[in-house]
Parts: sequence; C-alpha cells; structure tokens
Amino acid sequence: MDRRPSPWRSSIMVGSSVGGWLMLLAAIARPEKTAALVGISTAADHIVMSFNSLSLEVRKEFEEKGEWTVPNKHSEDGVLKFSMNFLREAENHCVLQSPIPITCPVRLIHGLKDEDVPWHISMQVAERVLSPDVDVILRRHGQHRMSEKDDIKLMVYTIDDLIDKLTTLV
Repeated sequence: MDRRPSPWRSSIMVGSSVGGWLMLLAAIARPEKTAALVGISTAADHIVMSFNSLSLEVRKEFEEKGEWTVPNKHSEDGVLKFSMNFLREAENHCVLQSPIPITCPVRLIHGLKDEDVPWHISMQVAERVLSPDVDVILRRHGQHRMSEKDDIKLMVYTIDDLIDKLTTLV
C-alpha cells in the first residue's frame, strides 16, 4: 500500500494547543491521510510534563481527589480540570521522548508571550519530527490563543502557502 500523502485524498491538519498534540497523534496514526500539519501553540506532552513537575506530595493530593485542577484565565470557571484517568491515558501518548515519525511538511507557529504553553515545546517538536520540511515561526508578541489580526493573517498565509506547495507537487 502506498502510504505517501496525495493532495486529493489527504488533509492539511491544523491544531491549536492540546489540539496540536492530537494533530501529531493523528498524523502518526494515519500518515496516508496527512498532507501537511500546522500547529499553533502546540502543547505536545505539556499536560503530562506539567503534572509530573509537581512535587510528589502535591501529585498525591490530586490523585486522592481524582482530578487535577489548573488555574486558567480562558475558562469560564477559571480552572481546567483533568481526571487522573485522563492523565494516565495521556502518558501513553507522549511524543517528545523519541523521533516523531511524521514526514509531511510541518509548520509550527508559537507566541513568545504564551503563558500557557512554553514556546520551546514547538522547538522540541521541530527537532524530533522526521520531516525535512519543518518551519517554526515565533511571534514576538503572540499569546497562547494567537487571536490578534496579524496572528490570524499569518495562519491563513501559512495554510495558503502549504496548499500552493502541495498542489505544485502533484
């Protein structure tokens, strides 16, 4: 079976934050359906690493409660809640400990002012992806949501550029 992507039967996947991590996992699972990736503030392994960086005492406290609550200014109630089952499952899907078997073009956009997911995670993804066609774009004033007009223009331009690239390869 030919597992190389073809533009007429594969997709450019776009994922933001944890969606960027899921995008990577989907591309690993279905390379024949993946023409290119655009990650925005990609949070690969970030939830697991953040939880594991807590002291043993604090982790035990959350494990006893059955969930980990994290302050978050973007949610309605001011916190994100992760069940211990979710965290245990997430550990099975970490990608930054070895080469990432993705060979399609990858574009990673991250804001240097991102207070939720450190920009260096995008750099780690770029270092581990096997594709020879990987670009990291760092926005000096970019926040986690990358919602400013110029951020959105950059995302659209990046996707447009990938479409042009992929259609000229056919």
